Amino acid sequence: MSKQPTPDPAPNAAQFEYWNAAAGKTWTEFQEQLDRQIDPLGLEAMRLLAPIDGERILDVGCGCGQSSIELADRVGTAGAVLGVDVSAPMLEVAHRRSAPYSAGRLEFRLADAQIADLGAFAFDAVFSRFGVMFFADPVAAFANLRGCLKRGGRIGFVCWRPLQDNAWMQIPLQAALPLLPPMTPPDPTAPGPFAFADPNRVRAILEAAGYRSVSVLAFDAAIGGSDLEQTLQLTLRVGPLGAALREHPERRAEIGGAVRNALALHLSARGVQMPAAVWIVLARNP
Repeated sequence: MSKQPTPDPAPNAAQFEYWNAAAGKTWTEFQEQLDRQIDPLGLEAMRLLAPIDGERILDVGCGCGQSSIELADRVGTAGAVLGVDVSAPMLEVAHRRSAPYSAGRLEFRLADAQIADLGAFAFDAVFSRFGVMFFADPVAAFANLRGCLKRGGRIGFVCWRPLQDNAWMQIPLQAALPLLPPMTPPDPTAPGPFAFADPNRVRAILEAAGYRSVSVLAFDAAIGGSDLEQTLQLTLRVGPLGAALREHPERRAEIGGAVRNALALHLSARGVQMPAAVWIVLARNP
């Protein structure tokens, strides 16, 4: 497949920079482990979206392509899936993984879903696994996505509930905080992993973008499954702790020891596993 031209990064220029630099490289490096970790959460959202044979589905923030591949298997040879993302490094992985699928059945595009022309009424459904919390203007982004949905088409995505409900991120961060300078509390509505932690905000955004029959469902699962060292290395690179260590790399060794001890308390025969808490959001284009 030929490479797509680089889109205009505005109005999400900061996200383009972030996902094409450190974050994109981290997700490609840890692709297998990250896919295994968050797959159960995406699968539950996919189950509720209920794709069927022959449908065309858009996967927003498809990353390295695992969720798009799972969707393609569900819609069968008569259906099609388009995965879009702003991260060129992650899409390179996705392109390689799509090789077994025939042209037109599974494709990937470098695009900002907030502004990209994805085709009017082109899709039966829109799906996202942790890919829709990063828009500068979420109402505009979801309105743009609604424009590519058929009448009566549906959207389903999974996003994080608050940090304090997600032990897999909160426990390592708490172990590290005594060893870090004081951290300024983030803006809870700024683009980022927890931008949709408030379910009332999610409903308001979708309704303002023109969706109806909005539901926001809580889902909990234990995630992980890697050994202690693998889990530690991933934990030090992603999430709030990863962000803090990018600011203070000189503290990595000291913090690594404290985090290892915290993670060890959750080590079992199935690897390190900790609770995750998400919203699964469903809505329709009227």
